Amino acid sequence: MSLTRRDFTRSSALTGAGVALAGSVGALATAPGALAATDVHETAEEDAQGHGHHHDPGYGPLLPDPEGLLALPAKFSYRVITHSGKTKLESGEFTPSNHDGTAAFRGPRGSTLLVNNHELSGPRSKWKNPVPLTEGLVYDPAASGGCTVVEVGRDGHVAEWVGIAGTATNCAGGSTPWGTWLTCEETEDKAGHNGMTKDHGYVFEVDPVDARANRAPKPIKALGRYAHEAVVVDPKRGHLYLTEDASGPNGLFYRWTPPHGFEHGRGRLRTLADDAGVLKAPKCYDSGGRFVDDLSRATKIGTVYGVDWVEVPDRDARTAPVRQQFDDGDITRARKLEGMWWGDGGAYIVSSFARAESPVQHDGQVWFYHPGRRTLTLKVLLGVNPDPGEDGAFDGPDNITVSPYGGLVIAEDGDGVQHLFGATESGRTYPIARNELNAGTPEKPEYSEFTGVTFSPDGRTLYANIQTPGIMLAITGPWKRQRR
Repeated sequence: MSLTRRDFTRSSALTGAGVALAGSVGALATAPGALAATDVHETAEEDAQGHGHHHDPGYGPLLPDPEGLLALPAKFSYRVITHSGKTKLESGEFTPSNHDGTAAFRGPRGSTLLVNNHELSGPRSKWKNPVPLTEGLVYDPAASGGCTVVEVGRDGHVAEWVGIAGTATNCAGGSTPWGTWLTCEETEDKAGHNGMTKDHGYVFEVDPVDARANRAPKPIKALGRYAHEAVVVDPKRGHLYLTEDASGPNGLFYRWTPPHGFEHGRGRLRTLADDAGVLKAPKCYDSGGRFVDDLSRATKIGTVYGVDWVEVPDRDARTAPVRQQFDDGDITRARKLEGMWWGDGGAYIVSSFARAESPVQHDGQVWFYHPGRRTLTLKVLLGVNPDPGEDGAFDGPDNITVSPYGGLVIAEDGDGVQHLFGATESGRTYPIARNELNAGTPEKPEYSEFTGVTFSPDGRTLYANIQTPGIMLAITGPWKRQRR
């Protein structure tokens, strides 16, 4: 049943302009001095008794790393888990480069299993360390990308092997409630283009535990063919939500509804017919019932849009890319739809930045989609960063995770300085790490983006990647609950 403009207007009048969400995140402060500002947590009772206190969120300033790799707060440390061109797979090849989306799973004998995407596009000759073409795990032998599985034992021993190979531009991806990984191709290359021998732009399922389940890779065509970025699963309703990082025109946010009677589980998605279920794109309305053409229109934290869903005409994009199959008045677009994470009963969705291709410019949004209310609420808004080379402000959010200590942890993929940063549930920001690996020169420094931010199953270790050259890091320290 669709959520009509009249329904949403009536609902907005009853509930107010905002929607209260447990564990939600408010505005991120982005001014260079915001990181030193204090967060006020006092209650009315504390204030009346004169016992209120001001607290800085996070863990204090970042300290330079003598090794020139990762700046962290005091009492925090890191360990390099994999490093492209230095560490090796069990089969003897070097770890592939260009680390991207990652998720952590409980492994055997107390180990942690991490599935790590490698965002490698085009033919294999383009890359020094593509994902090895392991027999039985290859979709297209011409493609460079795929993902690896990294096992970190309780004793610290690390092993790595191929999960899938012969895929292209494997980007953010996402984990499933049944313990598998969905790796997403951020490309629209067809067979015969860019050296490919098969069509690309699909989602594939990878089992981190059962290597036999990964043999003979099969794309999940029911989820559509487009420049996939991330995917999450609604464990209650069985819907899958997917983001598209594309322009000309701006990309879309999608919802896939499984066919009647379908039951999720390990390996079940690959059994679906190519046209199984229904793939739809959003059509949003503001509280006055007016159509919203692009999510960049929202300029205030707490903005709530009602969402209808419009069916995709040709999900396999045989004649035109999916995002081009709609007229501008049919659906709501957004620029750089990137990372997603399921938490608090809904999906957190990143729009990394918007420029001239969008109605309003910004340097990052995070939205929360509530499936029960069918609403999108703007939780994070980053203004355009006037000086990305100046440490202090954040821009270009990309991969994202919900922290077991409250709020969000976000990987930065902007210009200039690159951070992992957190946002408390009351909306304050704080730095967690800064990339100090300069790939440029002292006069013109260049720092790769962070990717693959995810916590270990026990919440003690934060894993993250420096995409180029491809370094997986394990960060530990005195984690604490971030107070509201």
